[in-house]
This record gives sequence, structure tokens and C-alpha cells, in this order.
Amino acid sequence: MLLTIDIGNTNITMGTYNNDELVFVSRIATDRSKTPDQYAVEFKQIFALYNTPLSSFHGAAISSVVPELSATVSEAVEKITDRKPMILGPGIKTGMNILIDNPAQLGADLLAGCVGAAALYPLPCLVVDLGTASKISVIDKNGAFRGCTITPGIGISLDALSARTSQLPSISLKTPAKAIGTNTVDSMQSGTVFGYAAMIDGLCKKLEEELGEKVMSTVATGGLAKDLIKSCKRDIVYNGELIHYGLKVLYEKNRK
Repeated sequence: MLLTIDIGNTNITMGTYNNDELVFVSRIATDRSKTPDQYAVEFKQIFALYNTPLSSFHGAAISSVVPELSATVSEAVEKITDRKPMILGPGIKTGMNILIDNPAQLGADLLAGCVGAAALYPLPCLVVDLGTASKISVIDKNGAFRGCTITPGIGISLDALSARTSQLPSISLKTPAKAIGTNTVDSMQSGTVFGYAAMIDGLCKKLEEELGEKVMSTVATGGLAKDLIKSCKRDIVYNGELIHYGLKVLYEKNRK
């Protein structure tokens, strides 16, 4: 079995593959203060919850946008599986031409998601990743990464709205019945959900125009994407495990 781990600013997501089958996905909160032993204990508890023996793992792959946790999580994984994880970064063969000013600046999560999308969907492709930050990446017809847009994530925007105003409350995110809000909560939800959906539609259109090629597929991933893209006019496919699939592809490419 293969263990895939995506270390994000908000959550650490773990996936377990048995050949091509994704057996389970689990999430824990990202905590920069935890030691390798503490993460090892949490990981062991999750594997026990899903009845997954530690001896079944033949390898592990990690993507991280939290550099201070990369070595910590890697050590934790090695402690419990006796397998040294592949950490996505310099020296790893990706098979993807990265056509940006400084390829070293490309986030590991973006790269893994784009590798997964290029392996699964027709090109050119747009990859919408709605996590702590909202990102839309562009993959051209040759499978090259051309660049992306980055905007504040939905959660960050909502937190800022309630924190920086005196009368707007913290709210849960759900799609309201209509755009014209008749109370504070509905109005905030409308502005957030329909506003971000319109932004995604508009940015995707702009990116497609600049690319100069008809985009054949648009895929979304990230914790908030599944419900939000229902409010988009653009035809967007949801794949919540896109980064994990990309890590699987990259692990197999580098194992060979």
C-alpha cells in the first residue's frame, strides 16, 4: 500500500492507496508545534481506525506548503512504517514542464494537483483548488504548467469580514436559496458563495482567453469546492482527492 500525505496550512490530509484503489482519506488539523512522536501517535490511531496494518505500506509520498513540518511529518511516517517518504521538491521527476519565472516557487500541492489532473483529464485543463487560498492553475495542451491565479480563500475572507466589522457575525458556509439576502446571515452567505462562484467563472474565462486555446476540462478540488462549484456557470468536475492521485503518479514515476 502507498501512503500519500498533503500538508496544508489548515489540515494535513492522508490518503491510502491499495494499487489504484483509494482505500480511505483522513484529515487532522495542522499543528506546527507537534513533534514527530506526537504525529506518529496520531497517524497510528488513524490507521487503527481504518484497520490498516502498518506493515502493509511499501512507500509514502508527501507534498507540503508548510516547510517547517515537512521533516517532522516525514520522520513520523518513517517511525511507524519503516519507509522513508518521498517529499515533493527539488530533484523529484515530475514529467511536467513548469513554464513560470521561477519553477522552484511552485507550491507542492499545486504541482501534485496539476500532475493528477494532467493524468486524468483532457488537456488543456484548468485546476481550481479551493483551500486556505483559492488557486486556479493552467495546464496547456502539451501538459505544461503555464501559471496560476491566487486569491484569499473563502474561510480567510469570512474570518476577516467578521473580525474587521462590528455587526457582522461569524457564520457557517452554505448556499442560500437566493442571491438577494433579506437578513444578515443570508446576505453574507450570498455574497460569499455567489461572489466566489462568479469570480471562478470570470477568472477561468480570462485564463482561457489568455491561453489562446479552448479549455477541454476544468476540475476542482479542496475542502470547499464540492458545494461551491454548483453555483458556477462553468462546467466543473469535482475531484476531492486530486492531490493524492498526483502524489501517487509522482511516486510511481520516481520509483521507476
